[in-house]
Amino acid sequence: MDLAELAIFRAVVRENGVTRAAAKLNRVQSNVTTRIKQLEDQLGTPLFTREGRRLILTPAGETLLPYAERLLALADEARHALKAGRPAGRLRLGTMESAAASRLPGPLARYHQTWPEVTLELETGTTGTMIERLREYAVDAALIATPLDGLPDPEIFEHVPVYREELVMITPRGHRPIRQPDDIALSTLVAFERSCAYRAYVERWYLEHGIRPSRVLELGSYHAIIACVAAGAGVAVAPRSVLELPRSADDVTIHSLGKLGQIDTLLAWRRGHYSPALGALKDALLEDAQRTGSTAQLTAEAAATPAGLHA
Repeated sequence: MDLAELAIFRAVVRENGVTRAAAKLNRVQSNVTTRIKQLEDQLGTPLFTREGRRLILTPAGETLLPYAERLLALADEARHALKAGRPAGRLRLGTMESAAASRLPGPLARYHQTWPEVTLELETGTTGTMIERLREYAVDAALIATPLDGLPDPEIFEHVPVYREELVMITPRGHRPIRQPDDIALSTLVAFERSCAYRAYVERWYLEHGIRPSRVLELGSYHAIIACVAAGAGVAVAPRSVLELPRSADDVTIHSLGKLGQIDTLLAWRRGHYSPALGALKDALLEDAQRTGSTAQLTAEAAATPAGLHA
């Protein structure tokens, strides 16, 4: 069992099949199939079963996958350590969609220009999803919102606050001012799936006033969420930085949530998996936050009690 076979095994899992894995790895399909068979022979057990045109992990495959992730991550870490501290190699960054749209374009462009030897791969998802992706070694670092239930487990993760975001409520144009949930005229909350930290904050705000949205309409992008709100389908919350993008807020009204809306974005990574490429990215993001006046202000008190919940 060697690292190349483990990398091929992981690619087949991630790409949901041999064809896409071969394209991702720049290999011919027969080579991928052969290496998987060799790995199965070495381990003495099948790793996949076929269901129609799909490959499904066997229990043995499920057991091997986290070990493969850890071994490949350690190999990457070793390669980084041997490069005398110069950022290089692959860096897999997970991020919330809001940060990808409003925060990352500028600093990532400068990062690519400064460190062309780093291959940066970007993946978007909710805060909850990104924490799990970190836990599974599927990404090297992630930009996440400070979770409502507290900071990520310090025995597993390290993090640094980067950006301070202002979470605001958006409604159709002409909606009356909102100071508390009773002021909301629409009963539907338009939001990401439950693993979204921003959704957790606003749902807690509703509950603290003894109210629940009668319906939650789950969508997968801020473009879709803002369009639904503008059409009168409900209300939503979003970082103000997203609404400051061109044409994002033309058809909605923005309402401040006060202290509740002050939420830090963290750059998080697995403890012990810091690399020169990640260090350079951290510096680039902190420099961008300072340049744009959006530096995070996480304090020990804020870490213990998420901002605004007891205001």
